[in-house]
Amino acid sequence: VQLQAFGGGLVQAGGSLRLSCKAARMILSTFSGSTLAWYRQGSGEQRDSVATVDPRGNINYADSVQGRFTMSRDNAKRMMYLQMTRLKPEDTDVYYCRVTFGAQDYWGQGTLVTVSS
Repeated sequence: VQLQAFGGGLVQAGGSLRLSCKAARMILSTFSGSTLAWYRQGSGEQRDSVATVDPRGNINYADSVQGRFTMSRDNAKRMMYLQMTRLKPEDTDVYYCRVTFGAQDYWGQGTLVTVSS
């Protein structure tokens, strides 16, 4: 299984970006039963959870992004998304997608989001 994250880039403060992540070669039943998550990590910092969606569709957000970011999943496409709005310079980080199914734990390669002030 390979996670392919994309959609990062440079955006001005107040702007929007949409991150996507595809779980290539993961069977549908496994993806549908997985917990999906977006994390972010700055240089020299720990990797922090941004948003998580469980198999039932329950979503949790970090306080810092609540009301600005929206996470979603499309099981049929094996895709997960993070719609980011009202971006702030402090949102600048490398964003990672993660798929967890029991003992199986997969991470994407990271995509850089840079928010200029």
